[in-house]
Amino acid sequence: MAEVVLDVRHQPKDRAYAQLHTQILLVLAGIDDDVAAMSTMSSILHYGFRHLWTGFYRVVGPQLLRVGPYQGTVGCLEITIGKGVCGTAAAERRTVIVPDVERFPGHIACDARSKSEIVVPVFDRSGDLIAVLDIDSERRATFDEQDAAGLERIMRWFLGEGRG
Repeated sequence: MAEVVLDVRHQPKDRAYAQLHTQILLVLAGIDDDVAAMSTMSSILHYGFRHLWTGFYRVVGPQLLRVGPYQGTVGCLEITIGKGVCGTAAAERRTVIVPDVERFPGHIACDARSKSEIVVPVFDRSGDLIAVLDIDSERRATFDEQDAAGLERIMRWFLGEGRG
């Protein structure tokens, strides 16, 4: 099945996220596989917005995140929960928006071109943290509360919303 990824860069964010959410649900219809979903979501979000880096860090131990499906340059392979933006979002179980990564204490620079970042926790049907979605931009102040709301809505797929 050949899917076309929508380019939503020039649309209002609420409409862009609604369109990508619909596309993700259609592509993942009948799928019940977290890794396939992470791969698909990474691709659709990355190419939809043309971000620098878009992907997941999966929980693989009590205090460890490991890079999962992603789009972009090579990411950090492992991040300790509680460290950097991804580790902070995982530890605090909340979305973290960083307008300027140089001003985030303990930021882990996997790609020096990254200027701003958003990290969204991903929970399974039991409410357990299974991953974080990490998106980096080459521009400062790329992400805001609209991004958080749109991405959090998409990540609810892992809770069972719209899942196959």
